[in-house]
Amino acid sequence: MNSTLSSLNQLDQLKKYTTVVADTGDFERMKEFQPQDATTNPSLILKAAQQSNYQNLVGSVKAAHPGMSPSDLVDYILVAFGLEILKIIPGRVSTEVDARLSFDAKATVSKAKHLIALYESHGIDRNRILIKLAGTWEGIAAAKELEAAGIHCNMTLLFSLVQAAACGAANAKLISPFVGRITDWNKAKLGANWNDANHGGANDPGVTSVKKIFHYYKHFGIATEIMGASFRNTSQILELAGCDLLTISPELLAELQNSTAAVSKKLDAGSTDGDKITPLKLDESSFRLQLNNDAMATEKLAEGIRNFCIDTDKLEALLAK
Repeated sequence: MNSTLSSLNQLDQLKKYTTVVADTGDFERMKEFQPQDATTNPSLILKAAQQSNYQNLVGSVKAAHPGMSPSDLVDYILVAFGLEILKIIPGRVSTEVDARLSFDAKATVSKAKHLIALYESHGIDRNRILIKLAGTWEGIAAAKELEAAGIHCNMTLLFSLVQAAACGAANAKLISPFVGRITDWNKAKLGANWNDANHGGANDPGVTSVKKIFHYYKHFGIATEIMGASFRNTSQILELAGCDLLTISPELLAELQNSTAAVSKKLDAGSTDGDKITPLKLDESSFRLQLNNDAMATEKLAEGIRNFCIDTDKLEALLAK
């Protein structure tokens, strides 16, 4: 670590190795961290839509579309927040397709095209939008079709190497492996046997999962970008310095900004051990079996879709008031 980097705060040091993305719908708070990109999801938009400082935005969307059903209004709310975020960041915003469509490839494609059309009606180039899709077989099939049509996708709720490999084979633009949720599952599974000294840092299960995906992608020359997501602490973030992108909550961005401890590059595309990496079988039945045999990935994917569905329902109820 050279003296120039070590005199910077951890957030600025991290930006030397990794593209930093803000994980929030609270675009006013986003400004202070100067991220390149930003990600949203139904839970984050629901949280932001309930804040008093965003009531005018929500109200103006409703007023512009009188009589529109809450389920249709949700798309306009998502895009309204996305448009405000794009005024702040130089890069891309991720907007999520309704999680209730996670097992319907055709409907997912249709919804994604609708969201892109809404952005384009405001003069936004589609290259500045990433459509977020769940890492189900149907979501990945939808991504393949959308990418062929020039609509870029961010594959979310990703917990396993087989999901990542299938997304790469579909030419998805970007994947978001969920670090913290992987760790949560393993921590709950081990219970009293969990030990921060043995299972934290470089040995954190969420961190090692992303490392495995990173080396698989780099070994096979897969162009899909890897963006670590869903962090529980700054240690997980710093252990992935060197990953293509990392999407980080405002709370953890602030922690990084307030520390000047040294940050070093942990992931390097040139340091993969190719002899140990074999390609996975990725036809539909092989994908489903491998995912099914990974209890953590199966449970967390199902839970994630359920929770996003619940929060979408809540957002619709909020808009119906």
